[in-house]
Amino acid sequence: MKYYIIAGEASGDLHGANLIKAIHTIDDDAQCRVWGGDLMEQAGGTLVKHYKALAFMGFLEVVMNLRTILKNINFCKKDIAAYQPHVVIFIDYPGFNLRIAKWAKMQGFQTHYYISPQLWAWKENRIRQIKRDIDKMYVILPFEKDFYEVKHHMPVTFVGHPLIDAIANRPKINPTNLRQQYGLSDQPIIALLPGSRRQEIKKMLKVMLSVVKAFPNYQFVIAGAPSLPDAFYRTFIKNTNVTLVNNATYDLLSLADAALVTSGTATLETALFKVPQVVCYKSSWVSYQIGKQVVKLKFISLVNLIMNREVVCELIQGDFNTKRLTKELQHILDPKIQQNIKADYDTLEQQLGGPGASQKVAKAVIETLS
Repeated sequence: MKYYIIAGEASGDLHGANLIKAIHTIDDDAQCRVWGGDLMEQAGGTLVKHYKALAFMGFLEVVMNLRTILKNINFCKKDIAAYQPHVVIFIDYPGFNLRIAKWAKMQGFQTHYYISPQLWAWKENRIRQIKRDIDKMYVILPFEKDFYEVKHHMPVTFVGHPLIDAIANRPKINPTNLRQQYGLSDQPIIALLPGSRRQEIKKMLKVMLSVVKAFPNYQFVIAGAPSLPDAFYRTFIKNTNVTLVNNATYDLLSLADAALVTSGTATLETALFKVPQVVCYKSSWVSYQIGKQVVKLKFISLVNLIMNREVVCELIQGDFNTKRLTKELQHILDPKIQQNIKADYDTLEQQLGGPGASQKVAKAVIETLS
């Protein structure tokens, strides 16, 4: 059968690649045409457009690139029409994907959505579009099933979180060899995950690095984003006990004793590596005030949202300062506290549904088409 898969970000490329591999284990004649990245292409997809050509973040950048975005949308529609797939599979990336889904549904194509947009956080009114334009929805967070089925009366399939497979399927590397590879000493490691976007990192990394002197027996290691040059990070590093490791977040988390993490998917990745963490978040005053009105959530980290209680400390806006960060980092370095956090992480992983998300989606898609 013919599959058309659209992912617009690096994380979607990872999960899309695993989905393509899973599809090929069931459908020997599968042909996958994709919008994604290198991983999806390596998995056997015919790459139409790389996600790097789609990465427009923020209101101003979207407005400035509106002509390019509209061209991409029109090109995608023509490409789908020419390819005539049996199913179009959307992976997250709602701003683009929901526009294509509306058109695809009207043209009579099967529309399946893997990794739901976070409607429970904001833009809940998009539920009307999803009900109208999506034939099958596959959700990856346990509370999303109730959100759709109980609150909005739309049946969905909970498949578990694909990060479990992404982490479990990593090649095993000796920790000593990893330390040598990245030039790290034998000191215990505190990982710094300041985010992936330039403006975000500027707000987060300076405060994270301000606690280094309070922990002389630890080495601090920054997880660098692949899209940013070393020189950008060097402007923040003034302490000799700080190292930069580029494009190797999972390797770093596999070695870390604790972590300071900017709110986002990285909080869940850190938990799945069983690393105690302090979750950090800071934006401009205006953005924060607007966000408080738009996003109505009890917590900001996926770890606490899934567990529905505070498992990891969240330092938000004014609370994200040197004094509080030092105190909370000292707290999670306590062996007894670490033991409790890791026990909660085990419970979290159970709630995420276990391994096999990609295989479950592939099987469900193919059974629906059959």
